[in-house]
Amino acid sequence: EQMMNILMFLPSWDGKMPQPCILKPKPLWTGKQIFSLIIPGNVNMIRTHSTHPDEEDDGPYKWISPGDTKVMVEHGELVMGILCKKTLGTSAGSLLHICMLELGHEVCGRFYGNIQTVINNWLLLEGHSIGIGDTIADPQTYLEIQKAIKKAKEDVIEVIQKAHNMELEPTPGNTLRQTFENQVNRILNDARDKTGGSAKKSLTEYNNLKAMVVSGSKGSNINISQVIACVGQQNVEGKR
Repeated sequence: EQMMNILMFLPSWDGKMPQPCILKPKPLWTGKQIFSLIIPGNVNMIRTHSTHPDEEDDGPYKWISPGDTKVMVEHGELVMGILCKKTLGTSAGSLLHICMLELGHEVCGRFYGNIQTVINNWLLLEGHSIGIGDTIADPQTYLEIQKAIKKAKEDVIEVIQKAHNMELEPTPGNTLRQTFENQVNRILNDARDKTGGSAKKSLTEYNNLKAMVVSGSKGSNINISQVIACVGQQNVEGKR
């Protein structure tokens, strides 16, 4: 029923239902099949998702991606992979870019509109929101975050004591004060990045906040770290 509802909103749909991807115990269709219906022409593309690990590109099993991060469009059909801003957005070599180069601006414009139509109607059925539950990590992660923040504070105190005791050596091209500021800034930025990495790893693939960041629609890793771990060092024009 959901599949038919979405198909009804496709301007380019020819009225034929695609073969279900899963037949037993009941017929089920995938999002890849719906997306394949709106890809124009005989487009081909091989790219990777923004979270694709580099070590998967080597060896005899390089086309097998456990996280489905290898994206392949073959003869206008999405064969495998998860689409994100990198593979579908404004980057060079994305699906929209290839459609523009091979099929022209009019076809590309219609494709762009069809993407929006499909996603809007899918969101009406599926929904997407962020709640408090999406911003809470597990206890072990909070211990790692506290440990990283504590170490950063200790390192900054050590730098301050060195500066007071005239033991701080100025770096090439910088005054003593600039060296001090740069070191403190670096320590605090590293702490934010480290806590953010721990926070992101603790979130599951079903986390709505992580889904937004990974897809490239909104937010960044820094935002995840600021919400879950700590707001961190605030920089204006590279200075704290």
